Amino acid sequence: MASKGKILLMDDEQIILDVTLEVLQFLGYEVQFARDGAQAVDLYAKEKASGAPFDVVILDLSVPGGMGGREAVQQLRNLDPGVKAIVSSGYTNDPCVQEYAAHGFSGKLAKPYKINDMKSLLEELIQK
Repeated sequence: MASKGKILLMDDEQIILDVTLEVLQFLGYEVQFARDGAQAVDLYAKEKASGAPFDVVILDLSVPGGMGGREAVQQLRNLDPGVKAIVSSGYTNDPCVQEYAAHGFSGKLAKPYKINDMKSLLEELIQK
């Protein structure tokens, strides 16, 4: 089966990475993951340079002791102004989630993820 797109998933919680990876693969996406923003930025830069860029990046907003989504999206925008980044958080009333576009994101996903919400948002962003 042909991939529907290439996703970079950044989260510091192993269970979220494991479950989301399975869901995204089930939905037909090729997935790579990072545990913090710095690793996500490095991976994004490497894949873009190799000519196989990510279609969408899903960034956890807060990573204790590491770079979270707020800082990572700014670095990704510097690398690629056209990056399609989704902010992911359980803190849905955080200003970065509520006003995601003002913070450089293309969309938002609330945790726990709802598969249909994720599927719709990814399809919408990849078709843009």
